[in-house]
Amino acid sequence: MKRSSILVAALLATTACTPSGQSATQDNSQAAKATKPDVGIDLAGLDKTVKPGNDFEEYANGTWRKNTKIPPDRSSTGVFLEVFKKAEAHNRQIVDDAVKANAAEGTDTRRIADYYKAFMDTNGIEQRGLAPLKADLDAISAVSDKQQLSKMLGANIRADVDPLNATDFETPNLFGIFVSQAFDHPNQNWPYVLQGGLGLPGKDYYTSSDGDMAKIRSEYKAYIAKLLTLAGIDDADARAQRIFDLEMKIAKTHEGIVESQDAHKADNPWMRSDFAKKAPGIDWDGFWNAAQLGDRQGFIVWQPQAVIGSAKLVQSEPLQAWKDWLTFHAIDQVTDALPKKFDDAHFAFYSKELNGTPEQRPRDQRAISSLNRNLGDAVGKLYAERYFPASSKADIQNMVQGILAAFHKRVENLTWMTPKTKQEALKKIETMHVGIGYPESWRDYSGLVIKPNDPVGNLHRAEMAEYKHQLAKLNQAPDKDEWWMTPQTVNAVNLPLQNALNFPAAILQAPFYDPNADPAANYGSIGAVIGHEISHSFDNLGADFDAEGRLRNWWTPEDLKHFEEQGQALVKQFNAYEPLPGIHINGQQTLGENIADVAGLTAAYEAYHASLNGKEAPVIDGLTGDQRFFLAFAQSWREKIRDKALKARIATDAHAPAKYRAETVRNLDAWYKAFDVKPNAKLYLPADKRVHVW
Repeated sequence: MKRSSILVAALLATTACTPSGQSATQDNSQAAKATKPDVGIDLAGLDKTVKPGNDFEEYANGTWRKNTKIPPDRSSTGVFLEVFKKAEAHNRQIVDDAVKANAAEGTDTRRIADYYKAFMDTNGIEQRGLAPLKADLDAISAVSDKQQLSKMLGANIRADVDPLNATDFETPNLFGIFVSQAFDHPNQNWPYVLQGGLGLPGKDYYTSSDGDMAKIRSEYKAYIAKLLTLAGIDDADARAQRIFDLEMKIAKTHEGIVESQDAHKADNPWMRSDFAKKAPGIDWDGFWNAAQLGDRQGFIVWQPQAVIGSAKLVQSEPLQAWKDWLTFHAIDQVTDALPKKFDDAHFAFYSKELNGTPEQRPRDQRAISSLNRNLGDAVGKLYAERYFPASSKADIQNMVQGILAAFHKRVENLTWMTPKTKQEALKKIETMHVGIGYPESWRDYSGLVIKPNDPVGNLHRAEMAEYKHQLAKLNQAPDKDEWWMTPQTVNAVNLPLQNALNFPAAILQAPFYDPNADPAANYGSIGAVIGHEISHSFDNLGADFDAEGRLRNWWTPEDLKHFEEQGQALVKQFNAYEPLPGIHINGQQTLGENIADVAGLTAAYEAYHASLNGKEAPVIDGLTGDQRFFLAFAQSWREKIRDKALKARIATDAHAPAKYRAETVRNLDAWYKAFDVKPNAKLYLPADKRVHVW
């Protein structure tokens, strides 16, 4: 998952999970039948040869893992892909209906159909070759000085980063823009400027001395050269070396993921006039005018050293190196809309080499994914109308209120927190905006031109439409109910600046949520997801924001000290996990997600018990209510992942690998009682070592 969202970052791109034998087109009732809705647990997936106290995740999922193969077009498999495939099947029907409709020009139905047709027109794509990029490549070739370079770098900027809602700190463009309310001005939207310019996933890929990372760097240079060669560009090897050397220098100016997660370090308001003084090297007037921000005076610079360092490189590095870099990225960013040789080369490096995925996903599936990225609300509106019943929305709303009440009660009863801090925390809970299923207002695509024979142009125009949509927010008051995910997204998110949550319709289905399932299973699965997102408002990042979304310290010194000590105990706990030989989880990098898992699971557990209204949960198939609750949680994190993908995730993701998230149960006292876990068990923690945080 990205920062505040529940999933892992690479989930829908190359990872996720697949059901063991289930059809992707099954509806909720069929899925419920396959997983025994009376219990809501995959009993056949348990490995009862493993003691729950030694490895609870393996106990919950071991037999499933032994009997499950990772699909050749995926780098991992597990529950999330099962749910994703259901959403994809719904999307498939929406697209098929749009194609058949022959809708009028200018309608969203026609845009959906034409976008899909263009992406699927492989014969046309082959015939056009690189012609759709000719104007862009010619413009790069015509750049003759650093002033023109500055304008082109500015013109390429897009709203393609999201540091707070998605832990997304990187863009292949020199910088990225994120538009949301300002840290210190909750009634104003400001543009945030973030580092960019790299083709590899992050700084560590360039600077790490690890042997595998060095191999990836060598393969990346070869990929750059191959793409340039395929494009008919001469001297490809020398150009590739220049591009890589430039990116290496850019990477050295970047902040790492841990530093980038610190919002206080990111709170750097710069006026437009500050850029020329603080970061000389770029013609900033030309840059911001080309970026359509010429009239903007105030910015927030998330990683100042990266902006300063990149500007210096614009001045110091040869113009030809920058032109080569621009050429490569212009091609690389649209390979899936170019002839097959480009598409295959991109897949061979980014999916096969980086993540170990042996086969490319079918093109029609990738077409739907691209459509959802670029016309997400158009598809999402139809998705919500067709596949998210009002009864499910009401049920989830009730569950959310129960979990909020449980969290509220926990905060009220904290013995270590002073009244002043407690009052602020309670206010955050009481004023939280919760969006369930879909937004109340939809994106207007009336200005977006989509053509059935121009897939590259469709991508470019869609990116520009999104950029203009985001820039338009600079002249509006912040919308506390703004959605940052589409309804068809299998994910969930906490929005710290808005003090809000989004739970898209697509994740609100079995096995995460089944209206016919045992409540213990629903609370252990989707309930823990809901609790997780609520808890993000009080993780090491969310706790820095008040109820209005203002970045400020609302803690007393003694409360903050206690909170940080608990966080460091969780850091130590996760640092000890070793998913691959010699490779440990970075507990600090994953701290926010781990706090949200512990606190969210605790709130979901207490809400589950409150929902019983004082009654004892029934024993079903030999399992108590508590056992079913914890097993549902562990099974919601079942995953089988390729080693390359796992290593990449550990290096770049703010989330711990799924297996270790499932082991979060060891911090809850109730788990020990439910499974009779004794002190000699491997996961056993003495009561005073269990991390509760909230």
